[in-house]
Amino acid sequence: METRLGVDIGGTFTDLVTIADGSVRVEKVASTPDAPERAVANGLETIADAAPPADIGFFAHGTTVATNAVLEGEFAETALVTNEGFRDALEIGRQNRPDIYDLHGTKPDSVVPRHRRYGIPGRLDARGEELEALDEDAVRELAADIDADSVAVSLLFAFENSTHEERVADILREAGVESVSLSSTVLPEIREYERTLATSLNAALRPVMDRYLGRLESELDDLGVTAPLRVMGSSGGIVDGETARTRPVETLLSGPAAGVRGAAHVAGRLGHENLLTMDMGGTSCDVSLVEGGDPVVTRDVEVGPYPVAVPMVDVHTVGSGGGSLAWLDEGGALRVGPNSAGADPGPVCYGRGGTDPTVTDAHCVLGRIDPGAFLGDVGGAVAAADSAFERLGDRLGVGRREAAAGVIEVANANLARALRVVSVERGYDPREFALVAFGGAGPLHATAVAADVGVPEVLVPRAAGVLSALGLLVSDLTYDDSATRIRPWDDLDAETLESTLREFERVGTERVPDGLPVEHERYLDVRYVGQSFDLRVPAPDDIDAAALDTVAARFHERHEARYGHAARGEPLELVTVRVRTRGVVDPPDIDPPTDAGTADDAVRETRTVRFDGDRETPVYDRGELPTETELEGPAIVEGAESTVAVRPADSLTVERDGTLRLEVGR
Repeated sequence: METRLGVDIGGTFTDLVTIADGSVRVEKVASTPDAPERAVANGLETIADAAPPADIGFFAHGTTVATNAVLEGEFAETALVTNEGFRDALEIGRQNRPDIYDLHGTKPDSVVPRHRRYGIPGRLDARGEELEALDEDAVRELAADIDADSVAVSLLFAFENSTHEERVADILREAGVESVSLSSTVLPEIREYERTLATSLNAALRPVMDRYLGRLESELDDLGVTAPLRVMGSSGGIVDGETARTRPVETLLSGPAAGVRGAAHVAGRLGHENLLTMDMGGTSCDVSLVEGGDPVVTRDVEVGPYPVAVPMVDVHTVGSGGGSLAWLDEGGALRVGPNSAGADPGPVCYGRGGTDPTVTDAHCVLGRIDPGAFLGDVGGAVAAADSAFERLGDRLGVGRREAAAGVIEVANANLARALRVVSVERGYDPREFALVAFGGAGPLHATAVAADVGVPEVLVPRAAGVLSALGLLVSDLTYDDSATRIRPWDDLDAETLESTLREFERVGTERVPDGLPVEHERYLDVRYVGQSFDLRVPAPDDIDAAALDTVAARFHERHEARYGHAARGEPLELVTVRVRTRGVVDPPDIDPPTDAGTADDAVRETRTVRFDGDRETPVYDRGELPTETELEGPAIVEGAESTVAVRPADSLTVERDGTLRLEVGR
């Protein structure tokens, strides 16, 4: 019996989800930040009785190794080779500033310091034609002097013609440089700064990721796991271990992307293809949008201080989590986050030494959670949380429960604002979407936030607290290929464009392991002539003159939806050609939860909970709620990893797969 295993490493916990013969097992173990692979091994040892290592036939991994390296600046020693006269483009960057009114703002440290950035003779023009031959002797001289663990090569217009970059790489490898990243492989697209930055980040991360995956594979070998290692990519699909090693920049949003993919899978089984997702943990909340069953992918994402232009799931993060601290600003206004109590000491009500009130403490004071239900005996921590909110209330001139309710309202306003960023501000109407809430804290806020934004329905998956790990088990293997080809639309040669797309499809198909069905998705990035930015438009399977007219019409429609207008009489321009290749993974069957018993059998207790006022509210054990149960609010539903708050105006149904469907009252 084959076992499928998904492992997602977070800052506090490492989540493991196994599926074997339809049965799901969930395990959380403490993360080990200094050696993340040890937490994976610890988790495997914990579940060995139910999932023997030898039975694991599918292993997928979500990792924060690359993300943490960027956020902490823990890069390998990296060199950059570029054209003569352009070595400072990486540091000059763009004129963008985080705060345009800050006259003393500073740019982030360059990924590659100036003394390890080198310019070489040789030049291509904008169509990839050679203007000046590559000076191979200069490259050999440079290769002999480079003192770095990894080298990035980013030459002008390499996306049109990669021969100069490939020759530089050959010479570097002949000189003993093992780790070389080429812009024509990492990001073969226009915009010199973004392309050079992505390539430099990739080079700086390659030794870091290679060492980590090597240690992880060693741990797996010692435990007897023989399944090939697969890693979640930032664009919402899984890649093989070799791709993760050579292109680690594509794993920067590994964990959040897996969560969005898991949400899309769960909602798709219930007939929902258009979704907003809300993954609220202890420190922050990640929100995203799914359209037509697939996460929306963007190339406009900042990771730490760096704009990373590789395709990533469009995730917007706000510093509003369960552990976010409540505080008063200089004007006496109540604020929530972005500072957090973290895992140590954590919220006051956890009894681990915390003293400052958090969002989780507010829920405790309002009766919506009972820390003892999931932590065991917390001593006098609940009373300590009450005292913390009494102090906050005194400063605000209100009672402790009013202060706690205010904290929840501020946190909800932060979350609603984030959801509008990925929906309304992108041209989408939230009323046409369902909200999938997950993470430890998400389901407590879901219906209130949905009511604020206008979303009519909320879905809380059965494995809401570990949905990123579950998402790893239902994600396809994906490979993205692209190349910039800036051409006037009216001058496009359909046959040449079709040939480029077919070559990308051939290369993608070769990467997919034998036995998996292969699918291709084609896209063209298009813009009006004179625009600086473009929009991605789906392209037909066969490109001819009629197909190009179809793409042009789709572009105008998307431009109007995104920006509120379209200039259908203006000339267009092709920017980039893209193909996504999918190795389609058959999602595992999961046995439904129990349908025995009644809702009354699942009631744990009744307690006073503050919603629009104090109400005596039944508290249900989620694991004991039978399928097809229907409840009217108010109610509290406690699960193993998260708690759901059902407001008085809401109604709840337990679906056949255990997902909670909540109709949002106003």
